[in-house]
Amino acid sequence: MNIIIHPTYFPNIAHFVTIVKAKNIIYEVDDNFLKQTYRNRTYIYGANGKLALNIPVIHSQKNRQKYRDVKIFNEEKWQSLHWKSLLSAYRTSPFFEYYEDELQPLFHTKFNYILDYNFKCLEVIYDCLQLELNTSKSKTYQKTIEGITDFRHLVNAKKESIQHFETYTQVFGDKHGFIPNLSILDLLFNEGPNALNYLESQTITVQ
Repeated sequence: MNIIIHPTYFPNIAHFVTIVKAKNIIYEVDDNFLKQTYRNRTYIYGANGKLALNIPVIHSQKNRQKYRDVKIFNEEKWQSLHWKSLLSAYRTSPFFEYYEDELQPLFHTKFNYILDYNFKCLEVIYDCLQLELNTSKSKTYQKTIEGITDFRHLVNAKKESIQHFETYTQVFGDKHGFIPNLSILDLLFNEGPNALNYLESQTITVQ
């Protein structure tokens, strides 16, 4: 399967199920940046349930801004906040310490552009999962692409398609039950090396 998908901030399970099953991946980088999407947001499992981690961005005064041109608002100490949230949520998980050294630099190194940062996060996660992928980037925006399965709709955080994923043990599962389709970090910290097997065994509905 050849797919096109957005590079998002620590993508959720749905994104990663499509990624691990793809033969070739095209990253959509030439579309317009929209609010309320996973481009600059991910969800983790905190002590009080589902918790959003948002990267603040600088919005252009113009109506439209390309995803590739959007800058991060680094005046806010968001990286420190996100790392503290991950520590609070996952330091007791089975595999947090296993991946901590690889992930920590992502929250202590400044990036100017959200797209560059997302690609760096993906690179680290692929390394953690020991994934080798055939990837490329879009050159121009195309609404439809022949011969490509389009998963760009998965970027929309407000209009999620219903997917059914198998349960796995989560740190606060006893408190709030299983929360599906969280950030890949939730799966990684809880399942460790088994995360890839989990992703490969899931199915996703193509819209």
